[in-house]
Amino acid sequence: MIIDSFKIFPMDSNGVIFQTEEGKNNPITESLLSAGGQKLVENYQRVLDHLKPRGEIATVHVDEIASKVALLYEKVRKIIDWKEEHLIRRGAIERVLKRRLISEMSRQKLIPIPNVDPHKAAEPMVLELIRGGHFTNDKIPQAKIGEVEKVLRKYIYILENNPLYGSANIKDKINLYNWLLEVAASEIEDTLEPPLKENLLINFMTETILEGIRVAPGTDLSEEEKRLQTYIAVHRALFHLDAPLISYHLIKYRYFPNWTNMEEAQLEKITKNITDLRKRIEDDLAHPFSSHFQKICEKYDTVYLILGDILEKLSDHPETISETFSDPALLEPQVKKSYDERLSTLKSRLTRAAIYSTLSIFVAGAFSLFVIEVPLAKLFYGKFSPLAVLVDILIPTAVMFLLVIIIKPPGEENFTRVVKETNKIVYKSEEKDIYEIKARKKKGWIISLTIGLLYALTSLISMALVFWIFQIARVPVTSLYIDTLNVAMIVFAALIIRQRAKEMIIEEKTSFSQFFLDVLSIPVAKLGQWLSVKWKEYNIVSVFFTAIVDIPFLTITEFIESWSNFLKEKKAEIR
Repeated sequence: MIIDSFKIFPMDSNGVIFQTEEGKNNPITESLLSAGGQKLVENYQRVLDHLKPRGEIATVHVDEIASKVALLYEKVRKIIDWKEEHLIRRGAIERVLKRRLISEMSRQKLIPIPNVDPHKAAEPMVLELIRGGHFTNDKIPQAKIGEVEKVLRKYIYILENNPLYGSANIKDKINLYNWLLEVAASEIEDTLEPPLKENLLINFMTETILEGIRVAPGTDLSEEEKRLQTYIAVHRALFHLDAPLISYHLIKYRYFPNWTNMEEAQLEKITKNITDLRKRIEDDLAHPFSSHFQKICEKYDTVYLILGDILEKLSDHPETISETFSDPALLEPQVKKSYDERLSTLKSRLTRAAIYSTLSIFVAGAFSLFVIEVPLAKLFYGKFSPLAVLVDILIPTAVMFLLVIIIKPPGEENFTRVVKETNKIVYKSEEKDIYEIKARKKKGWIISLTIGLLYALTSLISMALVFWIFQIARVPVTSLYIDTLNVAMIVFAALIIRQRAKEMIIEEKTSFSQFFLDVLSIPVAKLGQWLSVKWKEYNIVSVFFTAIVDIPFLTITEFIESWSNFLKEKKAEIR
């Protein structure tokens, strides 16, 4: 049964609810800290205490030589399957799952590969992830392998017993299969390295934002929906978390609080209704008011990111956390330091994202160029000119470079706003922000029609401009459409990166040049967004690497590790 009531608690990975009662064993109750500020400090100190080593624990170890080889391969995969940095690890887990659990598809007569035993699959999976540099060597407790096995067993059961198992609708089965493995990858990541600090910050921001949200009279939005949509928007704004991870959190914290440790009878009931659960979560993520909450959370995410940075810096000396946060004169220098550090690394992070995303599409474009475009051009026109090849490769790269290079850092007045908003959140204050949520007024049909026509016109102009540039370079007609769509994907990736650049801005002011750029780029980016979703489904290069390269490479790295361990044993015998 799905639980309708939804309440957020700061939790650790084992479901332990941290103390939140105000004033209980609280040495700073009488300080300037607000109730939220007190909870943040107290709960963070509890997290640090929870993370302290508890005696000697056996950890998982992989051979360093094999790890270096695997790490090199993962860098290549990072280019082919480009994802934002915070999603790379989860993406790697998902890739490993799809390769190792592909047998569930074979049972549905799609691919003939033998079955997977969770007991035998768990340890090799963990070892592979550590070799690839996704988790730190000698840090994951051996006991975690048993927990991963338990997770695998649960999802394999759902795959084998879901209502679509015997269905003839292959598309629905594949979509459910992919969704389940995305959620499973999120749970495995959470199991191996619980993001306790990040979850605490998500909960803190959710509760703080909720205090100021008011629903306008006549707006069809319940208290339950308000709380849920704030929680989802914080995930997206604060850490740019994607649908699979948010789905996992909704399952774990909203629908089934005992999801990680449920009885067999309940798992059976959930499996029978898994398609309904997926549909309900998708409706939650696509709520009509989601954009309203998103705007509010994106405006204030800077403050919470900086608070998280400060807590992380002070974590080596937990005793200083209460002292620093209790005195605004001590906290402001920390805010300044964290603000400057995050600002100084912003450009490098954006540049790195631009390079990897461009390389990813460059590799796909080169594959398309030499495998599809050049043969077609030679077939119909007898040649593919060197200039066309150069333009085909350089224009998408130039578009990405230009859209990223024009990103401007926030002005000096932005820091003043950051300090002001930080003080309002952390300390007792009469001034509180109120965010009103109300339904948009329906536009008249004339205005709606006019805006729709303008949007369609700018879409045509933007795509025609890209098309025209390729025509000037005399790119064959067979490649014109492919290259234009490729640029659309580049523009989409560039706008995502530009959005990330706003993580330091409290209040954005749109200039005329920015408005003009949005007019031309957003229609192209929307097409690119759709294509990017399809590209993830049909990434030929990624499929090639997974099917042809992954398994042999995994065999080689495992052999290298075995060989290295053998040599170490022989060396130990020399006395």
